[in-house]
Amino acid sequence: MGSFDSLEWLNRFLDETPGDIEVGGPTRQVPNACWSRVKPTPSPQPKLMLWSEEMASKLNLDRPDGIVLGGNEIIEGMDPYAQRYGGHQFGNWANQLGDGRAITLGEVKLQSEVLELQLKGSGKTPYSRFADGKAVLRSSIREFLCSEAMYHLKVPTTRALSLVTTGEEVLRDMMYDGNPALETGAIVCRVAPSFIRFGSFQIHTASNDYDTLKTLVEHTVKTHFPEHSITSDEEIVQWLTHIAKKTAVMISHWMRVGFVHGVMNTDNMSIHGLTIDYGPYGWLEDYNPGWTPNTTDSATRRYRYGQQPKIGAWNLARLCEAMVPLMEDPSQLHEALEAYSQSYGELQNQMWAGKLGLSSFIESDEELIVELNALLQEVETDMTIFFRLLCSIEQPNIESLSDAFYDPSNIPTKLWNDWLSKWWKRVNGLPNRSEMIVSNPKYVLRNWMAQLAIDAAESGDFSVCEELFNLLKNPYQEQPEFEEKWFQKRPEWARHRVGCSMLSCSS
Repeated sequence: MGSFDSLEWLNRFLDETPGDIEVGGPTRQVPNACWSRVKPTPSPQPKLMLWSEEMASKLNLDRPDGIVLGGNEIIEGMDPYAQRYGGHQFGNWANQLGDGRAITLGEVKLQSEVLELQLKGSGKTPYSRFADGKAVLRSSIREFLCSEAMYHLKVPTTRALSLVTTGEEVLRDMMYDGNPALETGAIVCRVAPSFIRFGSFQIHTASNDYDTLKTLVEHTVKTHFPEHSITSDEEIVQWLTHIAKKTAVMISHWMRVGFVHGVMNTDNMSIHGLTIDYGPYGWLEDYNPGWTPNTTDSATRRYRYGQQPKIGAWNLARLCEAMVPLMEDPSQLHEALEAYSQSYGELQNQMWAGKLGLSSFIESDEELIVELNALLQEVETDMTIFFRLLCSIEQPNIESLSDAFYDPSNIPTKLWNDWLSKWWKRVNGLPNRSEMIVSNPKYVLRNWMAQLAIDAAESGDFSVCEELFNLLKNPYQEQPEFEEKWFQKRPEWARHRVGCSMLSCSS
């Protein structure tokens, strides 16, 4: 274990792709470039408040002070930059976007992998547009806790190393309603193989900059997909198929645990199939496939829970479109999209087999699952509790699952008992309980749980953050000492509270 200056730093993205000739500077359009060099804005009083020992161990890092992670010192070997990309936001092309409040410090070469370290909330970049490039404590806590929680849920994700409070206050209009307020500033250090997104390629195709597009694709494949090549149409399609299948795996896991990303724009889609950019996310409380936590999406619910698989396909189609200039026969790109659909369908079958303890998925199980999904929507039913209780049911009777319902007096008892009898017969009274337990978490980072941690931290108490951080390292274990406190339905006070039932993109 050591310090930041003991790490082996690389800057392959800067070395191998074209960049901005200007360093730092004001918000601006940056044509024909993949990045802009920029230094983090120093924090007035950086203080390390949350630290992932697991991530630190992987990086061979001892716990530091907040100087480097607060943006106040650049270690030799670091070459900080902000990435330029575009994207479709809520279905509409938004042109240049880029890292408006994230600055990559560099890549760290480890024994078996290379990981990129990025500070989120560390100040203005050329892509900040009208914003200040800062982040606040509430959004930073949500990102830190959720990144690590998702990793332990076995959901593909970026990771978090640290959370540093900056010692300054940041003005935010949380609900975009004309009522801004000062909030505590914070910076999260997040970690991934890279932060290249679908939109990283889209921006160059949209501006007809095919040379930069080709250079970026070559770098990405050589660096992150060395088993692939792009010397022919067939090879490009094989590479995109790889990305499509990884994306299908990620979204299938979201659906398994009831996670709603909330803002599946193409600039928020990782080419590694990792959950990236934790903003207005949430977990299903009531099993409502139409629910989205994002207030910005409240009118159309484009990114609602049940729509996420289709949005994954839509976003992949946009990525494929971005590759058309590199293809002689673009019609072959349909193969990658078909691979996504086929892969996702197979993964969904596997997911339901696991959640219901089936030995394998057979065609007739489709009807059983359709009926289950309809029943879960009949009355307000907690998804996480329902499936976790189902893991230990001894008889096909809904009384054993009554704690999953918000109003037990309103349970459609006969319908449920009929379905449970069908399921019980299907598994011969012997569901695969071990498989069910690893498919159905007991603890997830519900929004009301995160809000309790935020409320405490904003008054200087990070003990709730630490408790949740440790709880969520073992989401499939019983942890009886926490059951009464954290294995429960959404409290009534959280039903309509901002931060629990709804969040904005500034959250």
